[in-house]
Amino acid sequence: MKLLVDSGSTKADWIAIDDTGKVLFTTQSLGLNPEVLTRAEIIERLEDRFDISHNKDKASHLFFYGAGCGTDRMKNFLTEVFQEYFTHAAVTVHEDTYAAVYATTPKDEQAIVCILGTGSNCSYFDGKVLHQKVQSLGYIAMDDCSGNRFGRHLLRGYYFNKMPAELAKEFEQEYNIEPDNVKHHLYKEPNPNAYLATFAKFIIKHKDHPFCQQYILAEMEDFVENYIKQFDNCHELPVHFVGSIAFYLKDELEAVLNKHKIKIGNVLRRPIDGLIAYHILNK
Repeated sequence: MKLLVDSGSTKADWIAIDDTGKVLFTTQSLGLNPEVLTRAEIIERLEDRFDISHNKDKASHLFFYGAGCGTDRMKNFLTEVFQEYFTHAAVTVHEDTYAAVYATTPKDEQAIVCILGTGSNCSYFDGKVLHQKVQSLGYIAMDDCSGNRFGRHLLRGYYFNKMPAELAKEFEQEYNIEPDNVKHHLYKEPNPNAYLATFAKFIIKHKDHPFCQQYILAEMEDFVENYIKQFDNCHELPVHFVGSIAFYLKDELEAVLNKHKIKIGNVLRRPIDGLIAYHILNK
């Protein structure tokens, strides 16, 4: 049994397949970002899903693609945790961009591949190897155009009394934004970036409202300037996207890219289905 995992900070999609590519089960756990979770918290999240814990000794391979796995230290840390838990599995850990590449980019083709979900990043794939020019410093310093950035904008807009009254009333009805609750999630709970990203649904729902539009367009402009334009060939290659922010704001994203004479490529909400085809072809 092979386990294929695509993990962001908020959630992780799991698919188990046999050697023929037949799907044995699918499940979803909380996200497994090693930059914000301890070993004990990761194990707890694995144990919480019956399909994972019940089959942990049956897995022969684990292919994990995750947010927070961009450095050797984080890859090695997570590999050790998984090897301890999945005792009979050969473990491979890649950063989440590789899942996006394998799901969106035809074999041996070049592309720029971006993730816009809870967090964000951007890489150039030369057909064989992934190249990054921006080393992520995490959600506090970076993550332009991500779910957690939009959540930050909304909370600040609300608390600085910039949010229009009709939006503020609906915001209060949809979320518990009492100060103590917000501060507890930001400073006492794990995954504050994922908590901030929960507010992104609101900005997507009201994407045509001028208040929300200003943040959407500003963040997209920042992402183009700070990430995509790092690569000199960005005007020559398709730019693929994976993640819920890109998927639900595709029209706005395409308009911003067109303004910069950049060609949008494939846009997927989740890369997990594309990973099945990749691993069948490369077994």
